[in-house]
Amino acid sequence: MRRKPDTQRDSSQSNEPWHNLYGQLIDRDRRRKFRRRRTLVLSMALVIALVVGGGVFALTTYISFENGIRRSQALTGGAGLDQDLNILVMGLDSRLDENGNPLSQEEYDALHSGDSSDGGYNSNVLMVLHVPKDGSQATVISIPRDDYVDLAGSPDGISQGKIKQAYGYAMDDAMKKLKADPQGKSDSQIYQEARDDGRKAEIQTVQNFLNIKIDHFVEVTMGAFLDVAKALAPITVCLQEATQDTYSGANFKAGVQQLNAQQAVAFVRQRRDTTGSGVALSDLDRERRQQAFISSLLTQLKQKSTFTDLNKIEGILNAVKDKMAVDQSLNLIDFGLKAKQLTAGHIRFATLPIVQFGTSDTGESVNIVDKGAVQAQVAQLLSPQPTVTPTPSAVPDSGSQNSGTPAQQAPAQQAPAQQDSSAQQAPAQQAPAAQPAATPSPSSSNGTFNAGDWSNVLQGGGIPCVK
Repeated sequence: MRRKPDTQRDSSQSNEPWHNLYGQLIDRDRRRKFRRRRTLVLSMALVIALVVGGGVFALTTYISFENGIRRSQALTGGAGLDQDLNILVMGLDSRLDENGNPLSQEEYDALHSGDSSDGGYNSNVLMVLHVPKDGSQATVISIPRDDYVDLAGSPDGISQGKIKQAYGYAMDDAMKKLKADPQGKSDSQIYQEARDDGRKAEIQTVQNFLNIKIDHFVEVTMGAFLDVAKALAPITVCLQEATQDTYSGANFKAGVQQLNAQQAVAFVRQRRDTTGSGVALSDLDRERRQQAFISSLLTQLKQKSTFTDLNKIEGILNAVKDKMAVDQSLNLIDFGLKAKQLTAGHIRFATLPIVQFGTSDTGESVNIVDKGAVQAQVAQLLSPQPTVTPTPSAVPDSGSQNSGTPAQQAPAQQAPAQQDSSAQQAPAQQAPAAQPAATPSPSSSNGTFNAGDWSNVLQGGGIPCVK
């Protein structure tokens, strides 16, 4: 892989490595072709919590939901709910439902992201929800979608790529093999088996990258988020600056505001500002938007007692059940009882660090990561006393306190092209250290608080104000 030096740096930015890194990402996003992105549905464990409604909805509702939801064979034998749980939430950029069927034109218009021919099977949103068995603080870890990692099983003969691509490559590989030798399987069976291969590859890739075990998973498509937003709108959010974006359809004022479903989709999809006003947004800011949105929504759900409104819960279930999939052993009723802690504000959000930005040998923009540093930070987030011993490169020096990111970085993970000593190397930019949790202090009278930048740990509860 070739690293391209950052030759267009905003002179107004600080010389701190964090600002240089941020400037690189802004420049990279500006250089990309402006097109309708194959982007996210906000993949969040909230969908699971909505499914169970705190364990208080009628059995007939649950049976109806179970008859419609896709139960995947991609992951079996997950840990019981009396153990610490790691749940991988995957948000696909597919504009189809779980059965491969197109959405309605009304839904495509609301999503503002093309039609059934757009998108694919990249896991554009990857979050790990860690729920401790003792009911203490839950943690959501966002994995930047462009992190350049080893792909489990080398699907389609590709051993390294963006972490989001593991699903799509493996699914494509399986589809070709199954179609070549269908063994009497229908097109629908082939499609679902290939989807499971994609899920397996994505789960294994995440496990290898983070050095954790994934116990369960939830997969949602773009349409699922739209349906949830329709059922729960208006949704209160807070923005630090006014911003517009013609590609996502975003058009927001500064400050506290309420969003309808279509605006909510634009809020979590926006990664650029097209007004020329100087508002700087990126993929990493979009991840902070997603985290802030979940925090805001969980706060509102608690205030409105939504989890005990059976009619609303049933409406949401009927809308999303054909647009999501879960593993075979996830007990949604039992998890609902455990998930109550999510609505009580016992949740924090973190985004994994990156070292610098580069370009793969296929010309794709990627995030260079230090795997040892990532695993050390994950261990720190999931346990006050990590059981995973950091590698020497991932041990902070005596001047670092609770950073979760090493003061001295190991060499960045490299693509084969980087092994060529003649390749031009950009100087490594250290990822910003994980900061203490952003807390609602001081908090405004309307319950909002500054969410900090994407490198901060965001403490849930209230309505975070974001870029």
